[in-house]
Amino acid sequence: MKILKTILFVILGIVVICLTAALFIKKDYAVEKEVVISQPKAVVFDYIKMLKNQNNFSVWAQMDPNMKKEFKGTDGTAGFVSAWDSENGNVGKGEQEIKNIVEGERVDYKLHFIEPFESTSDAYMTTESVDSTHTKVKWGFVGRMNYPTNLMLAFMDMNEAIGKDFSTGLTNLKGLLEK
Repeated sequence: MKILKTILFVILGIVVICLTAALFIKKDYAVEKEVVISQPKAVVFDYIKMLKNQNNFSVWAQMDPNMKKEFKGTDGTAGFVSAWDSENGNVGKGEQEIKNIVEGERVDYKLHFIEPFESTSDAYMTTESVDSTHTKVKWGFVGRMNYPTNLMLAFMDMNEAIGKDFSTGLTNLKGLLEK
């Protein structure tokens, strides 16, 4: 019985230490990747502002070609929603809504993940002219993990976890637009 009490005390101590540590760990995270595409800014922006086009370059859309997709509204305008439902745990279920468009410059999205876990994050894509035939595209993602789940950020590199998928997606986008 004494051994059981000791084990229980040690486990309780570890839990208390973890919960205390989570008080001091950051809650916000951000990831941003970029690529230069050999196309004029207007061509690139007209393509990326259409949310359905993400299905052509996004790593997550390519993970499950059989996922169920539903669209609401007018693509390329604020309020347009793209919803997905996948059996693949890496894709899950959720929806993405265009929240704001600054024509020729930026598209802001709200991501609502439903499965495998519930969360909401913001994402964006921006375009910037490098010269008349080259455009820099940035794809970013910002989010927040509330206490105590923020403890995961001490062990997770969000830039590595999400950043590599953004980089691959941007490479796919470059390949599509430079054909």
